[in-house]
Amino acid sequence: MSQTQRILETVVSELDAGRVAALCAVVATRGSTPREPGAMLCVDQAGQITGTVGGGCTEAEIRRRALELLSAESKTDPAGGARPAGTLFTFDLDNDFGTDDGLICGGHMDVAVSVIPTPQELTPIREAAADLRVGKAATLPIRVQSSTGPVEYRVRLEEPPRLVIAGGGHIGRVLAEMMLPLGFHVTVIDDRSDFANPERFPPPIKPVTGDIAKTLSDWPIDTNTYVVIVTRGHKHDEEALGAVLDSPAKYLGMIGSRRKIKVIYDDLKHAGATQAQLDRVHSPIGLDIGAVTPEEIGISIAAELISVRRADHCNIVEGPIAVTG
Repeated sequence: MSQTQRILETVVSELDAGRVAALCAVVATRGSTPREPGAMLCVDQAGQITGTVGGGCTEAEIRRRALELLSAESKTDPAGGARPAGTLFTFDLDNDFGTDDGLICGGHMDVAVSVIPTPQELTPIREAAADLRVGKAATLPIRVQSSTGPVEYRVRLEEPPRLVIAGGGHIGRVLAEMMLPLGFHVTVIDDRSDFANPERFPPPIKPVTGDIAKTLSDWPIDTNTYVVIVTRGHKHDEEALGAVLDSPAKYLGMIGSRRKIKVIYDDLKHAGATQAQLDRVHSPIGLDIGAVTPEEIGISIAAELISVRRADHCNIVEGPIAVTG
């Protein structure tokens, strides 16, 4: 489960339990800041935080202000008393909110703090959480009071990336477990049932038993799919890479020494692969950190997947949009 999904699920569970919660989101930044627009956290009535918008004194102040709004909400007369609105706060990270914790970034961060007190206001959050749960993108509206009146921000929640690991051995197992808290939906393919099963890869990892190359050829690989090839040998690696070389995958990576990679590339060229296709492949796989053990190799691959995922910077917050009526 990604951090974003965990935040939304927390808000849902709090409201379902009869409590209120505050959803806090970075909606705009200027200059250097610890997090970019779209970063979120939830503050519950007990003051517990789920997620992060950068940590340090800034986050502590966001929590304090969220608790003030939650406290005011809990005192609102349900028969019709005026409800406290969510509020837009601006934090200057070169001043009081930076010096105590070293966050002297010099930038400014606008944070929308929205109290979610009713089932009706929970509906878009519940729907967004449900979309993320099944691997769909979503848009989350957040309404707050600004200096110019009520406004709405729309946060685009990206579709969870899908990771397909060819090979259920030591590295495949370590990597699959590592990528879950990073928000990836993980599938592991192996032709050995004792290496691809729910006991070895429990939910939410999806183990698939079958011929590796054929399964990859038939797999619905799109531009949000990352393919990691770490099978048990040269032959299976080559067949697996050949099966996905022409796919639109966002990432293709294959483990191996430089000598092994050259042999496989020569074979694939002989079979008709182009140099442009092979240039897309990350091989040797992973960032060069001198990794030796399966755990270290898993970290190096995970880091490379993150670097590819975060290479695309897009505008994920729309607004402010004036709210009328």
